[in-house]
Amino acid sequence: MLGFLASEGIEEYAMQAADFKPTKLALDGLTDHGARVQIEGDFKMDASKVEKQSVRNIGRFGTWLAREAETGPMDAEVYLPEYGDVLVGTARIPGIKVNIRNGHTTHVSLVAVVEPGSAEGIRSVAHDYIDGRLQQIRLRGRAEVPVRSGLIRLGKQTIEQSMVFHSGHVPALPKYNITKLNLREANHGRKGLGADASILVKNTFPPVSLDIPPVAVDVLIDGCSPSDKHLKVGTAETPELHIRPKTDVKLNVTGNVEKLADPLTEVCPNSAKSPLDAFIGDYMKGEDATIYINCCTFPDPATPNWARDLLRDITVPVPFAGKEMGNVIKNFSMANMHFSLPSPWAEPGTPEANPSISATVKVDIGLPNEMNFPLDVHQIKADADIFYKKKLLGKMKLDKWQHANSTRIKGHGQEGPSLLVQSEIEKAPIEIQDDDLFTEVVQALLFGGKPINMDMKASVGVGIDTPMGKLAIRGIPAKGTVPVKPIRGGKDHNGTDDGKSPMERLNLKVGDMAIVDTSPTSITLQMKSNFTNPTNYTATIPYFNINVLVNGTLVGSATVENSTVYPGNNSGTVVTVLWDPYTYGGIKGKDVGREWLSQFISGMLHQPCFPLSPLTLATGFNTSLTMQAHNGTIPSQPALGHLLSQFPITVPAPHMSTDDPDDSDPAPPSDGKNTHFIRSATMHILSSTALFTLFSPFKSTTMYLTSLNATAFYEGHEAGKILYHLPFAVPPGLSESPRLPVDWSFGSLGYEAIKKALGGQLKLNAFAIVGVRIGEWRETIWYKGGKIGANVRL
Repeated sequence: MLGFLASEGIEEYAMQAADFKPTKLALDGLTDHGARVQIEGDFKMDASKVEKQSVRNIGRFGTWLAREAETGPMDAEVYLPEYGDVLVGTARIPGIKVNIRNGHTTHVSLVAVVEPGSAEGIRSVAHDYIDGRLQQIRLRGRAEVPVRSGLIRLGKQTIEQSMVFHSGHVPALPKYNITKLNLREANHGRKGLGADASILVKNTFPPVSLDIPPVAVDVLIDGCSPSDKHLKVGTAETPELHIRPKTDVKLNVTGNVEKLADPLTEVCPNSAKSPLDAFIGDYMKGEDATIYINCCTFPDPATPNWARDLLRDITVPVPFAGKEMGNVIKNFSMANMHFSLPSPWAEPGTPEANPSISATVKVDIGLPNEMNFPLDVHQIKADADIFYKKKLLGKMKLDKWQHANSTRIKGHGQEGPSLLVQSEIEKAPIEIQDDDLFTEVVQALLFGGKPINMDMKASVGVGIDTPMGKLAIRGIPAKGTVPVKPIRGGKDHNGTDDGKSPMERLNLKVGDMAIVDTSPTSITLQMKSNFTNPTNYTATIPYFNINVLVNGTLVGSATVENSTVYPGNNSGTVVTVLWDPYTYGGIKGKDVGREWLSQFISGMLHQPCFPLSPLTLATGFNTSLTMQAHNGTIPSQPALGHLLSQFPITVPAPHMSTDDPDDSDPAPPSDGKNTHFIRSATMHILSSTALFTLFSPFKSTTMYLTSLNATAFYEGHEAGKILYHLPFAVPPGLSESPRLPVDWSFGSLGYEAIKKALGGQLKLNAFAIVGVRIGEWRETIWYKGGKIGANVRL
């Protein structure tokens, strides 16, 4: 303004002392080529800002003489030297008159017409700023200013000035807060999803007054990689916006998503998530996401074309603050659980070699209050880490989509709405990570009396039907605690816990036995079993092999194949047993096996036997069997077999009967008479012979008795002996022996008792050493029968 002062010192004084403080900047309206801008502010000369004293003195003196300065109408142009000196814009400024004496203030009010320059140049600067490449920006202003002071006209003075703004001086995007968000179905017959949002923007700018016409923008999110093109999600519109000085801006936005494009929901390469999954996942974890606003279209046809051209294709990244959803899964339960053991032919270490679980899963998912549109989950999958006592127990991987259905539940009071999702999951593999911890869990479930808690952290994927179509959202974080009841809780007749462990309630019963193979040391049997599964769980068993032990000595193995175990009573389960004490346990095993067979066939569970050998004295009369897993129990999962081996199960010897093996009653007869090998006997006094009715539990195999050394007793007194060395057959079921010679103990109390019972019956005890042959297998056992009903005939 002091160009009329020719002195170079006066020019320097003017540039340093001039001070203008704007008090109002307002958009006064749009024209076809630009905008009218109203500018108000206070101008004064401040000599204290001048650095050199000599210049300060000359300037104060000169401006005191001149008193006022006045400019005529002028055009001010602004260029960008570092962008090819492109023209940013031109401002047509009317003449102004100011007091230039030191310390005097002049209030300036004017309306300038601003016309934009190169739209491409302005967009280039905007893109560099948005992308963070703008470290500094240099502006060059130039104007031909007509100047006069009083009556003196000084002609046009050329004023040119350059200014550099560093990145720290360039204003950032203002902070904002979403005060209201409502997601709903689209209005007014439109398709898809609608959104209403109220946004409060902090106004930190100088005193600016601005009216912005209605604007529509595209809303985008990141693609699979930073180099990919941003993907459009939907559109948003704002009504006319009024910005006033020192007043925060309340912005009402209406959005609409008609249909999601395929690239939004397609899984990215080398990833398990789609771009939409990543965005929603970050939001629900409370992490900041980023949306992109692609500007702009103007619904109002009165908006001039220069504004449309200037703002076209400018994309602004906007931080989108995440909302921590907390425990999204409010409740998680599993019912009708079905365990499947892996196939024995699965390769160890592969997913197929893991046990799996099928179940009915119910998940109660808490929904934000903002979600007010129809939502239906039709499929689900998840990867879950399962923790026990804050230690990682295992991983459940449900990689394949499972069918699901959902029901929306209204919120009550402080409780927001929720979505109850139910799904039948099929064969989700479970990979145990800590065998020792799993052992602890199994012990707690089998022998503990209280529920245990499993903590779960999962990444959930859901397929949903929405107003904008079907889509899949993956990677939703979920966590929760699942209580697991102990595997016990049998009830007595009063309906209270009977206190028995699951093993005590197996109630094992076998029948319909058939020998399918023999060798000199072994018998292979197949039998049908009845037992009670005391748990609520179902299991599929493709192959399961366990060792069979007697008093800690390995005597054989048992195998179940292609079987399903249900809760409660199970009948008709086929078990293959290999009885080979010598191969499994050597000489000791052979002796233990012979002793056990003798006790088992005798059918006397808790009475002392005759001391035939030191082994008998050592073992006592015990017909229980111990079942114990081993590394080959499940060939594809040796670690699981080793783990199960730590829980050997000892059960009483299974009861034999000729009853239907599928009989639902697992209890043995109370009198035990249909379980004895010798059912009855007939003694012939004159011929000194005996005839026995025998019971063989085998289904189709004939057993041979190769030798017999037997003694009969009456109330502890010997009555007679049988020595017979000719083999005879014992076919399946009930049969009669040949007439066997009896050497009576004449004069004994036992023989006298037999004579007195002539024509009637009495109860005899018997003890025998018996040679047995079945196929290639041979063995010598002892037999003790108690209270055998003997008919006495001449």
